[in-house]
Amino acid sequence: MTRHRHGLLIGKFYPPHRGHHEAIRQAAGRCRRLTVLVMASAVESIRLEDRVAWLRAEHVDDVEVRVLGVRCDAPVDLGDRAVWTAQVATVQAALRVGADDAGPVDLVVGGDPYVLELARWFDATPLVLPRRECSATAVRADLAGTWRLLAPATRAGLVTRVVVVGGESTGTTSVARALAAHYAARGGEWSNTRWVPEYGRAYTELKWAQVRASGEPVALTDVVWTTDDFDAVAAEQTRTEQVAARAGSPLLICDTDAFATAIWERRYLGDAARSDQPWIAVPARAVYLVTDHVGAPWVDDGMREGDLDVRARMTRWFTDTLTAAGQSWVLLPGSLEDKVRLAVRTVDPLLELRTQFAAPLAGPGFPAGVAS
Repeated sequence: MTRHRHGLLIGKFYPPHRGHHEAIRQAAGRCRRLTVLVMASAVESIRLEDRVAWLRAEHVDDVEVRVLGVRCDAPVDLGDRAVWTAQVATVQAALRVGADDAGPVDLVVGGDPYVLELARWFDATPLVLPRRECSATAVRADLAGTWRLLAPATRAGLVTRVVVVGGESTGTTSVARALAAHYAARGGEWSNTRWVPEYGRAYTELKWAQVRASGEPVALTDVVWTTDDFDAVAAEQTRTEQVAARAGSPLLICDTDAFATAIWERRYLGDAARSDQPWIAVPARAVYLVTDHVGAPWVDDGMREGDLDVRARMTRWFTDTLTAAGQSWVLLPGSLEDKVRLAVRTVDPLLELRTQFAAPLAGPGFPAGVAS
C-alpha cells in the first residue's frame, strides 16, 4: 500500500460521529500526515471551535492527525466552477495558515465522488472511502437515538446541563434526584440520565473526620475552612461532572457546580472570600434552578450548621450572582413537588431546543451526506 506524504480530509463534522472517526483513522493509515479540515458555515448551530475541539480530543493519540477549522459561507454547487474556485481558495488558505512541515497535499480522502474533482484541484491522488453506516444527518434528526454514535468529548459538548443550587435544607439534592428519575423514565438512551452529587458534602465529612481523628471532640462549626479547601471542592466537582457528561444521556443534572462553590466560599469565609476564583469558568449551562428557602422546612441531618437567616442570604447571593454573570436561572418555590413540577416545565422546552440543529448548507449536485 502506497503511503502518501500529506493527506487531506474535509468535512463539516456537524457533529462528528463514529463514522467520521473511523474514516479519519483509515485515512491516517495511508499517509505520514493527515490534515482534517472542518468547514463550518454561519447557518449552522454548532460552533466551529467546538467541532474542532471534539475531533482533537478524540484523536489526541493519533499523532499523524492534525485538525484545523475554517469558516466558509460560499454556496454549494458541484456543477459550478466558480463555486469550486471559491471553496478551494478557502481550503488552500486554511492549509497555508495552519501549515507546518507536512508539505503539499498529495492525497485527498472522502466518502463521496466529489473527492475525485477535489483531488484534481490539488493535483493529488483521490481516495473514496466506503459510505458510512451512520451520518451526521441522522444524528441531527435524532440526537438521543444516535447518542452512542458520538465520541465522549462530543457527548460532553452536546449534553444539556441543568444545575440545581440553593441554601442548606432547601431541597437541592431532592430536586436533582427527582429530575434525573423523571427523565430516565423516558427509557431508551434517556434511562442513562445522571445526576452529579454535591462533592462539598463528601469533602466536609472527610475534613471533619480528619479533625476528629486527633481524639478531641470537635463540632462541625469549629472546622476551619481555607481557600485551598474550596479550590479542591471546585476541581473535584468539575471533574465528576465531566465524567458524567461523557458517559450519560443527552441530559445531565448537577447538584451544584464549581460556579456555585464560589457562593459557598462566601458563606464560610465572608470578607476573605475571593472574587476571582481560578475555577469559576465552567461549561455552558442550559439553566440554573435555585431552590427557594421560603417554606422549606429546616431539617438538621447532622451535617448542617446554618440557620434561616443564612439560607435567606444565600438565596439572594445565588440569584444576584447568577444575574450579574448573565446566567439563566429560575427560582423554584413551594413544596418539593412544586419545585420538581416547575423544574420539569422549565427543562422540557430547553431540552427540545438543544436537541435540534439548524440545517447545513446544501445545494445542486451535492450528494446526500456530504454536507454532514
